[in-house]
Amino acid sequence: MAKAIFFDRDGTLNVDVDYLYRIEDFKWIDGAIDAIKFCNQNNYLAIVITNQSGVARGMYSEDDVNRLHAWMNEELSKVGAHIDAFYYCPHHPRGAVEKYSVECDCRKPRPKMILDALNRFDIARDQSLMIGDKQRDIDSGLNAGVRGVLFEGGNLLETLRAALKND
Repeated sequence: MAKAIFFDRDGTLNVDVDYLYRIEDFKWIDGAIDAIKFCNQNNYLAIVITNQSGVARGMYSEDDVNRLHAWMNEELSKVGAHIDAFYYCPHHPRGAVEKYSVECDCRKPRPKMILDALNRFDIARDQSLMIGDKQRDIDSGLNAGVRGVLFEGGNLLETLRAALKND
């Protein structure tokens, strides 16, 4: 079975600028690139799990989300790193775009995005972590049977290493 580190995106991998979708507004969190590279070098899948309610709110499109995620992997490839998969929830129950204005089962803290990844990649829950900067990230992991780690700022690689030492 595979093992994985699930990362929240905004506030964990990149500086949270509220409804990020433009590449020019993206800024990596300290240690984020190194944390992803660490995963790649130590046989952990690096998987992004992110709520993107800006789609439901009509602020940007799914194409914008996918373009940003592709750009992230392009940037990571320059240092020999990559994210194995991106999962995002475009929904919000009070969205402005009818198609996405639904009560779904993928929006964190619900576990569907993580469960989908667990099944797709045959990931061992007990050897994996969900790292995020909000309680809903931690709860999403717990709801999927994966230990959550709260990222409270600082260097993401240091947080990841400390969490793995505690296993």
